[in-house]
Amino acid sequence: MRKKVLDVAEGAFQARGYHASSLGDLMTAAGVTGGALHHHFPTKKALAMAVIEERVAAAVEQTWIAPVLAAASAREGVRMVFEAVAAELERQGFVRGCPLNNLAHELSLADPDFRTALAGIFSAWRQAIADKITADQQAGREQGTDPQRFAVFTVATYSGAMSMAKTAQDAGVLRDCLAALRTM
Repeated sequence: MRKKVLDVAEGAFQARGYHASSLGDLMTAAGVTGGALHHHFPTKKALAMAVIEERVAAAVEQTWIAPVLAAASAREGVRMVFEAVAAELERQGFVRGCPLNNLAHELSLADPDFRTALAGIFSAWRQAIADKITADQQAGREQGTDPQRFAVFTVATYSGAMSMAKTAQDAGVLRDCLAALRTM
């Protein structure tokens, strides 16, 4: 039951946002009673924190961190992720945006706990990319690259591109960033 509620909340927060998703709507969509929902998540905030900590963090790990760390180099990993995300968005035909970015835009000023949790995910994402650049440097590559700056640039580029793609409902901006990344 907990998983079903998280699934519904994750989808609703991504599609409509946290504030536009009422607990009543979430209970109806999940097919659970208020008592069952509150057994697992005593408040809407607790539910959102679980979505952030369990689902959004896992999505960043799966989409970004693991592929970049597994790639032959940080730059190759970044290019592969941009390509994979652009291809998936083109396949599905619509862009909901980055789950982390969407919630960060909506919730970072709403509550310090949300801000801290979201900032932690951004930090882990940047650190993984920086660590991969450092590993590349130890292997004799990327000698002129500042790992932290490259990581910030990558995450900011992707986050901005996803916001623009969502607004335009077009993954083309990700393709444009990919083209620019190939020349760097």
